[in-house]
Amino acid sequence: YKTGTDIGMDDWTHLSYAVVVVSFVIFQLLFSFMSHLISDSVFQGYKKLTIEKQTEWNSRFVSTIHALIVGFFCLYILWFDDVVNSDPVWGDPRLVKLNVAVTSGYLIYDLLLLIRYWKLMGDAFFICHHLAALYAYSYVLSRGVLPYFANFRLISELSTPFVNQRWFFDALCFPRSSRPVLCNGVAMTVVFFLVRIAVIPTYYARVFSTFGTEAFEKLGTGPQVAWIVSSLSLEVLNIIWMYKIFRGCYKALVRAKKIQDSNHLK
Repeated sequence: YKTGTDIGMDDWTHLSYAVVVVSFVIFQLLFSFMSHLISDSVFQGYKKLTIEKQTEWNSRFVSTIHALIVGFFCLYILWFDDVVNSDPVWGDPRLVKLNVAVTSGYLIYDLLLLIRYWKLMGDAFFICHHLAALYAYSYVLSRGVLPYFANFRLISELSTPFVNQRWFFDALCFPRSSRPVLCNGVAMTVVFFLVRIAVIPTYYARVFSTFGTEAFEKLGTGPQVAWIVSSLSLEVLNIIWMYKIFRGCYKALVRAKKIQDSNHLK
């Protein structure tokens, strides 16, 4: 027997699966049609790019749109969804399900894109990232568990626009010592650290606070393993990426300083 609440939750689960499908289709359309139309009319340098570069440009265009949507929706939930914040394991997951559904549709689209253009954009780290995320998000969509933690992970998407902008500057042949490129590089490094590394203590403090509780035991082994393993896997990837980004930013600033000093001597 199902109560009205249960039925309502089932409807939200079905809606979430529908959002996954719609999200996948929309992001595919953005990649196949809209990115080319918009970029071709707005950026003169886009027309001069090779087909391979245009393909990656379109991919990153879609990536930026996805990151902005889910990143700001994530912040809204963290700030205003008191039910989820007060019960991180079993709180009402409806808004979180929608956000996770949008991301799941994007991850499936991007996973297929990486496979299709493996020689151009293939990256084993991204494959691992996408699979780990989809594995964990499947429990959120099907059972509505761990809404706070699932949503919290999406805050990391706020660093993606800066990462993509760095690539756009390179594609348009902006000098790496130019002010826009350097400013974006510093912003990318700072934001990446804030939303992916600095939040680690806060995230795991909340994780550890649930251990041994009735809510945690009620999850069962499957969700527990998916949650912890995917979280640790993503942490490893984020630390590796953070190291690469910090090293690149440091080298760029040192190079720019040398160029500036040499210009003063002339």
